[in-house]
Amino acid sequence: MNPTRIVLADDHELVRDGIKSLLENEAEFKVIAEASDGNEALKVVAQVQPDLLIVDIRMPQMNGLEVVKNLTKDYPQVKKLVLSMHDSEEYVVESIESGADGYLLKGSSKAEFLKALHSIAGGGKYFSGDISQIIIENFVKGKSSAKSTSVSMSEEIAILTNREKQILDLILDGNGNNEIAEALKISRRTAEVHRFNLMKKLNVKNLIELTQKSKELNLI
Repeated sequence: MNPTRIVLADDHELVRDGIKSLLENEAEFKVIAEASDGNEALKVVAQVQPDLLIVDIRMPQMNGLEVVKNLTKDYPQVKKLVLSMHDSEEYVVESIESGADGYLLKGSSKAEFLKALHSIAGGGKYFSGDISQIIIENFVKGKSSAKSTSVSMSEEIAILTNREKQILDLILDGNGNNEIAEALKISRRTAEVHRFNLMKKLNVKNLIELTQKSKELNLI
């Protein structure tokens, strides 16, 4: 079986060298080219047509998420793994919306890194086990004081993003994840992430509780 051909895009040569060193004894993967900024990454991908791009978010010229978005449109066959030090929910959701096949934190272990590569190369998706926990932790941090009864309804409404409010309306209208994804022109995975965040922020576990909470907040 031919190895998965990989392009590395990161503005730090030390990071690229570290990944190459990590993969040098892995027969299933082969680094065939590198790029040090977003524009170069697009040019290199166009030239060598890799199977997989590993891309950092923060790069000169064009950030990694813009690179992913462009490749999703122009080279949909190329798999994209976002490797980043950023653990914010916003970056994770945006990477999903851009078309990333995976999101892995730079602090991940070698075993998890290889697991992500195998999953994505095999046609699957891989989002770090830490990512769902990060989303929950961000929610808990943002609501640490909201556990008390002193939180007003207006404050609870304010914590919802505009996208979550759109999804709330669609859920209350009886739409499932597929219908929500189609209505908002996003992937099913992204719809699931937004729905998860919405349920956590409102501290509800099912549609019945969500409907009741929405009534309490005068959202319906």
